[in-house]
Amino acid sequence: MREVLENDLRSVLNGALNMLGTVEQMLPVAADVLLHEQTERLSEVRALDLEVDAQEARIEAECLRIIARHQPVARDLRLVALILKSLSDIERMGDYVVHVAEDGAELAQAPALKKYVNLARMLARLGEMSQNLRTAIADRDVARAEATIVMDDEVDDLYEQIQRELVTYMLEDPRNISKALMLMRVGRSLERVGDHMENVAERVRYWVTGVREA
Repeated sequence: MREVLENDLRSVLNGALNMLGTVEQMLPVAADVLLHEQTERLSEVRALDLEVDAQEARIEAECLRIIARHQPVARDLRLVALILKSLSDIERMGDYVVHVAEDGAELAQAPALKKYVNLARMLARLGEMSQNLRTAIADRDVARAEATIVMDDEVDDLYEQIQRELVTYMLEDPRNISKALMLMRVGRSLERVGDHMENVAERVRYWVTGVREA
């Protein structure tokens, strides 16, 4: 019976990691839409997001089946809880990446206000965070999970820089306001992706050690 439970837990954990990996695949596609005006790739981002939604439903059902069948305790139960709580975070990440791509496609219809240097850095950093987080979960590595949380501080700093810069553009020329506000929204969407990754990373310590952070 223990072997069956371990196989089931491994299956849902791999499913959650694959779901996070799907969101990770969405990031460079959204970057192509936003940074390189490849608006034809918007449909790819949307298709991947539908896959994320389907993965969420499938993994949630499997977690509930594990609880009903095995009644897990201790670390096993903490793992199921980690996955169940993290599914909505990962699903929201996908939604925000779609928003970035959609706004990028709209921005591509007119000349760019500026080079999107900090937005590009945010996208790159989020990809690194996702890779780091997947490794942390797969290896039960608390230190790596906490490093992911620290990485989100850089994403937040970049978002604040973007806001300050765009406010300057709006003050200089009111004609920039509409485009600047949309770019702020893109930055906010990326910042929220980082926040949801941080939420997942914060749960790793409790799963591995059973100790909640004070």
